[in-house]
Amino acid sequence: MEPQPNRPRRPRGVYLLPNLFTTAALFAGFYAVVGAIQGRFEAASVAIFVSMVLDGLDGRVARLTHTQSDFGAEYDSLSDMVAFGVAPALVSYEWALHGLGKVGWLAAFVYTAATALRLARFNTQIGVADKRYFQGLPSPSAAAIIAAGVWIGAGHGIEGSAVSWLAALITALAGLLMVSNFRYHSFKDIDVRGRVSFIVAVALMLVFAVVFIQPPIILFLGFMTYAVSGPVLTLARRRQRRAMRRRER
Repeated sequence: MEPQPNRPRRPRGVYLLPNLFTTAALFAGFYAVVGAIQGRFEAASVAIFVSMVLDGLDGRVARLTHTQSDFGAEYDSLSDMVAFGVAPALVSYEWALHGLGKVGWLAAFVYTAATALRLARFNTQIGVADKRYFQGLPSPSAAAIIAAGVWIGAGHGIEGSAVSWLAALITALAGLLMVSNFRYHSFKDIDVRGRVSFIVAVALMLVFAVVFIQPPIILFLGFMTYAVSGPVLTLARRRQRRAMRRRER
């Protein structure tokens, strides 16, 4: 028998620390689904925001500890599908959309399918796309809009049936923005490890203070502003390009 060539051994096991954060984010998304089924819509909405925080930490922890892996990237994407795709759609459906019949579940499905497409497109563009921008609204931001809207309604005693058509419109539009070609700032070029001026530190403190005054309302307005910034930024860039072409002529 001919000697077999030495093949590189695949590393066994997975990195524990970053995947713990990903698992916690997945659990928060699953808890949001369970909370919505049980009618605890405020808790379900907060769970989606908790999942957002944990999702933002797992990648940073992996980079800081040098524990990035292909497994971790795939696991994170699947966790995002549950926490930012399935959970917000079901929370919105259980709170307001179920009374609309086919229109309600169709709006929820459009959002869920758009999240899957958004994540698939993002995964295929890693290493190719400009890191300063996202193509389409990021799925955590879309989930935050829906979660904050439900949080506002449930917290103020608003029945979902009273705003069912508005909820369906917001849910469907959030999904369509995810699969759009609008460009959104990723804020990845901001150096969080560098020094900042004292004024910036005070401004951040004031931002946190304002958010804690009325968390759902401030978060809803903040993420809605970010969602609108994509079309505005894209249209502004197109106008600049047209103006430059006219000058060149």
